[in-house]
Formats: sequence, structure tokens, C-alpha cells
Amino acid sequence: MADEDGGEGKKKTSGKKLILLIVLPILLLAGAGAGVYFSGLLGGGEEPSVEGAAEGGHGEAAKEGAHGAPGIGHYLALAPMNVSLNPGGRRQQYLKMQLTLELTKVEDQPAVEAVMPRIVDNFQVFLRELRVEELQGSEGVYRIREELLARVNKATAPVQVRDVLFQEIVIQ
Repeated sequence: MADEDGGEGKKKTSGKKLILLIVLPILLLAGAGAGVYFSGLLGGGEEPSVEGAAEGGHGEAAKEGAHGAPGIGHYLALAPMNVSLNPGGRRQQYLKMQLTLELTKVEDQPAVEAVMPRIVDNFQVFLRELRVEELQGSEGVYRIREELLARVNKATAPVQVRDVLFQEIVIQ
């Protein structure tokens, strides 16, 4: 006996079943292959060495600090600072900062620690005159970083601090 479609005992496969049976396994295999490749199991995800990066033009940035000083620095964390900002006619606001100093050499740490009260005083005097608007955006934070770096280097001379790093900035 013939079916209504005119076929003899065979059912037609719908488009949805075709997608599930053919396209879905292909997509799953492609995804699994990409995952294996990018995870490094096949050796495709190797990172270039520092020497290889130097040939590509990126090695100098990896070998130098933020301000061009060669080598890897030593870090000295400062105690958290809480400063009242210049209100500028508004309600009083406070700035909480956690800073870290990047020193050129480990041997410089005792000299920097010896003048730490002067460093904190220089920072506090500068930060108390800031308004909230001056802390807005990356340009404002960059300007403040440069000013703090200049003040710390003046206090620690002849020892040079390579950079001032922000660990936390909170305005309340």
C-alpha cells in the first residue's frame, strides 16, 4: 500500500532532524578542536620567549620599567592614606589611597624607609589640595601619579624611585 506522499514505506526526514544529525556534530567537533588548539595541547598556544619578543620589537618594553629604567624593580608598599579633599564649596569628601613605590634596586629600600615620614607628608600636602574633578579619568590619575613621583624623588634624592603604583583609589 502506498503512502499519501506517493512514497513506498519511506518517511521523509525533516529539516530540523537534518540539522541535528549533521550540522550539530560538525559544530561540536570544530569547537572541541579549537579548544584543544588554544589550550596548548597541540603546541599551537606557545608563548614567545623574551628573546623572540625582543626581535619583534616588544622586548625593550619587557626589559624596561615604566619610565625606561632597565631591569626589574623592587616594590615597597606604603601604608594606606586617608586624606580629606579640597571641598570647593561642596560637602567634604575623602580620598583613600593605597600606593606602592617601585624602586630600582633592593639596596635602596633602607634609604627610602628612612625618609618615609617626609614622603608621606609631601603626599598628604599635595593630595589635600586636590578637588574631586582632578581625580576623574585616566588623564587626571596620570597627572597625579607624575606629581607624586616627582615629590617622592625629591624626598629620596639621590635615590631614584622608578614609579608610583596605585593599588587602590576610593573617593568617599
